[in-house]
Order: sequence, then structure tokens, then C-alpha cells
Amino acid sequence: MKDSLKPGLTFEFRFKVPENKTVPHLYPESPEFQVMPKVLATGFMVGLFEWACIQAINPHIDWPDEQTVGIEVKLNHVAATPPGLTVTVKGRLEKVEGRKLSFSLVADDGVDTISEGTHDRFVIDAEKFNAKMAAKASEKLGE
Repeated sequence: MKDSLKPGLTFEFRFKVPENKTVPHLYPESPEFQVMPKVLATGFMVGLFEWACIQAINPHIDWPDEQTVGIEVKLNHVAATPPGLTVTVKGRLEKVEGRKLSFSLVADDGVDTISEGTHDRFVIDAEKFNAKMAAKASEKLGE
């Protein structure tokens, strides 16, 4: 982590919602999701918050040797967004506690505020993390 990774860092991230980020595409194998409205899925909203945070902090870590993983997400999703609208995520790094990073976020689609919440990420050493996951997979799959 670089010295520039400090609370107070603010960022903005924009994403135009395509049809493949709507509810029926979240789990295509789910028959229930297939008949639901074609609006931005909450699951994709979570991913959008993660993506915005990752892009904001990558210049402040030794990317790609250091990376971050999501460890907690708390958000609401209070307004529907159809494909074609652009979601703007505004965020702020609120706390840096060792390798734990805490963010506040708000998203709007140009018409409504669609989501507000918090997100925590943890800075990892990518090589060590990947080795640990490979060992876990081989141990479980080798049973």
C-alpha cells in the first residue's frame, strides 16, 4: 500500500446499464429471474460498487501484486434502473485500518438516487492469496 491511500479519497464512476446486467441475466438458470423486470439487478449493483472502489484505489496500492477483496457490503436499492441509463457511483474512502478499507457510496441513474451504502475491502498479496485458494481447492477436490 502506498502512503497516498488515506481516508478522504473521493471518486466517481459511471456505467451505462446494458440489458445483460438486468435481473433475468443475474442467474440465467433461475426460472424465477427469467420472468422478472429487465432492470438493473441488485446483485450487479453490488458488483458496480466493488468495481468503483477497486478502480479508485488501484493507483494507491502496488497493483496487480496487491489487490483488494470485498469483505462486507451494506446497501439499499430503492429505485429501478432500466437498460440505457447511466449509473453514477460517488464514493469516499472513510477509514483505513491496517489493510481494511471502508467506503461510503451513493449511486444515481440521472433520475433517482438508486442506492446508498457502505463497502469494506481488504488489501491482499495476490500471489499468497491465490496459492492459498489453490491449496484449498485441491484439498477439497482431492477428497
